[in-house]
Amino acid sequence: MKHRIVVKVGSNVLTRPDGKLDVTRMSALVDQIAWLRQHDYEVILVSSGAMASGRGELKVDHDMDSVEQRQLFSALGQAKLIGLYYDLFREYRMHVGQVLTMKENFNPGEQYDNQRACMTVMLENDVLPIVNENDTVSVTELMFTDNDELSGLIAKMMQAETLVLLSNIDGIFTASPDDPEAQLIRTVEPGTDLSQYIKAEKSAFGRGGMSSKYKTASLSAAQGIRVIIANGTRDGILIQLTQQPHDTPHTEFVPVAKG
Repeated sequence: MKHRIVVKVGSNVLTRPDGKLDVTRMSALVDQIAWLRQHDYEVILVSSGAMASGRGELKVDHDMDSVEQRQLFSALGQAKLIGLYYDLFREYRMHVGQVLTMKENFNPGEQYDNQRACMTVMLENDVLPIVNENDTVSVTELMFTDNDELSGLIAKMMQAETLVLLSNIDGIFTASPDDPEAQLIRTVEPGTDLSQYIKAEKSAFGRGGMSSKYKTASLSAAQGIRVIIANGTRDGILIQLTQQPHDTPHTEFVPVAKG
């Protein structure tokens, strides 16, 4: 029996310090997803990185506001990003398909049903869905908070067993990860409040941060989905979480039992 898993990879995993796309990291992620597929995991990938990809593609010599930059760089970058994924997964003879979505598509109704049906038929035909927000038209109030929120909605829509949120730190700590006294919180039982440990800061290249991951993880676990927050910059992290979970640093949110 296949295990359905949603893997969300954030901008801070897929970008280099200069803000451009880290193709080496992206290739390593593809290797791991291919391994999961070979071991009876049905994977849906929610990937950031379009903005970083587009930013590295085009030099603009005039001022643009934040919305114009977002639309331009995401339009350029999304094509490049999916092209890179296509080439990398093709080495494993894996087919990929792009799903660009908007927040309004998650309201009950025809659009919700159509998106779920599309992703279902992709999975039934061994096509890996690669999901991202349609940044070219999703601006201001129409936007998701970030791809953490999007991945949680996708996990619920597709009835995934597990949601993995890959960041550039190991999980939720009792203090700043830079503090030598900080301890990694390994397990979060239903109803546990960790808000005292969460700072409302955003990541360097994305809209999210640990605050959004905590919110998404709490909501998803309450809906019966197991959630893992882990460090996507660690070599082989997805395989380690599967093969050696007790020896692999991460924070796991225990799902509420489905009645």
